[in-house]
Amino acid sequence: MSITKASTVPVDSRPPGEGPARARRPRTFEQANRRLKWTMLAPALLFVGLMIVFPLAFTLDLSLTDAFGAVNAGKKHIGLRNFADALGDTRRFWPAARRTLVFTVGAVMVETVLGLALAMLMRKPFRGMRWVRTVLIIPLLTTPVAIGILWLLILDPTNGIANHLLEGVGLPRQEFLGSVGQSLPTLMLIDVWQWTPMMTLLLLAGLTTLPEEPEEAALVDGANAWQRFRHIVLPMLGPALATALVLRAVDALKTFDILYATKGAGGGSDFEAETLNVYAYGLTFDYQEYGLAAAVLVLFTLFIIGVVVLLRRRGGRKNT
Repeated sequence: MSITKASTVPVDSRPPGEGPARARRPRTFEQANRRLKWTMLAPALLFVGLMIVFPLAFTLDLSLTDAFGAVNAGKKHIGLRNFADALGDTRRFWPAARRTLVFTVGAVMVETVLGLALAMLMRKPFRGMRWVRTVLIIPLLTTPVAIGILWLLILDPTNGIANHLLEGVGLPRQEFLGSVGQSLPTLMLIDVWQWTPMMTLLLLAGLTTLPEEPEEAALVDGANAWQRFRHIVLPMLGPALATALVLRAVDALKTFDILYATKGAGGGSDFEAETLNVYAYGLTFDYQEYGLAAAVLVLFTLFIIGVVVLLRRRGGRKNT
């Protein structure tokens, strides 16, 4: 009597269509897709990295040297002496830092208030809205140097139209950009004229994304326009407002074109409009003190980073 052996062939208990090869295929496809993505992005990332890292590294290295005079002249590393000289300069560096801060805070605050007011007025459609928006962005389409020359003609103490208008309403003539005391406030007003439209557009874009239901509910409850704006619109607009403030503050800190076009080298005869940007430019191209200029630029970069961090933290606290 013979006993037939049972088949020892293993039975695949997996459902049909879920074999080993098919199970590995999605993972392999994801890996290939991820590799392809980074392969395509690598040239752009490398280019951007070089364009950012190399100038920063070169400036930082230059700030630690005594580079002076000709660009190809020999130089040696002197440690942090340039930073000590810059921070100890109470005649040019610290006054320039103060003017930079005053210019930025004053201009950005006025631009934010005016921009928010204009954005609220343009929030609802009205007749001629397209024309208003077109006229509003004209200052943004003009180059800063052209704007500086335009305002030089308008504010000319002798033949400028501004003084003719002041005389027409019985007010005394002003020096504007020709005055030591009036130069910086006048430049702030020019900056307000140019960049308030950008703040308006940024805040208007934020307003258009806000839901209407909370305002409608507050209106039903009897809240007036100011209460709806203060307690509903402004808190919801917080993230957009914080972003607009950061973008505009960084741009205002770096202002150079209008200052140089209107006041020239040194920000005027008494350095009355000299900011850190203008100061570093003068050290580089007027005095050829490349090491000291690089140290000023490094300090200026750290200053900008500190302002951005401060604004982001304040914006985060308001939004929580």
